[in-house]
Amino acid sequence: MEDLQTISIAQDQDIVTARAAARNLAKTLGFGMADQTRLATAVSELTRNILRYAKNGNCYIEEDSDDQVTAIKIVIEDQGPGIPDIELAMQDGYTSGSGLGAGLPGTKRLVHEFDIMSEPGHTRISIRMTSKKKRAQVERVRMVSGRRFQISGR
Repeated sequence: MEDLQTISIAQDQDIVTARAAARNLAKTLGFGMADQTRLATAVSELTRNILRYAKNGNCYIEEDSDDQVTAIKIVIEDQGPGIPDIELAMQDGYTSGSGLGAGLPGTKRLVHEFDIMSEPGHTRISIRMTSKKKRAQVERVRMVSGRRFQISGR
C-alpha cells in the first residue's frame, strides 16, 4: 500500500506537482491511460480552485485498494471562504467567478466517487477512482498422457 502523499497547494507549480503525483500513482497501480488522464484532469481542476478561491490548501493522495478493487483516493482541502450553495455550484454552467462553470460538475463526471463538504473556513472534496481486480485464481485443466489434472494458479 502506498503511503499518503501530501502536496501543499500555494502556487501554480503545485497544481502540476499534484497532477503528476496522481497520474503516477494511477499508472503504478495499473490504471489505463484514459483513467490516468481523467484523474489528473480532476486533480488539476480541484487544486486550481484552491488557488482561485482559497489561495492555499492541501492535496492528499493515497492508494485506497481492498480485496475487490484497486483504488486511489484524493482529498482536496482548504480553509477558504467555503462554497455558499453546493447544490448551485454543482450545476453545469454555474460559476461564482469568470470561468465556464464546468469545474465541480465536470470533475464529478471524471471520477467514480465524489464527495463534497463545505462551510465558511473549510472545504473538503474527496474523489476516488476504482478498478475491479482481476480474479486472483484461475482454474485450468491440463491433459497429461491422456489424464486430466486440475491446476490452480495465476
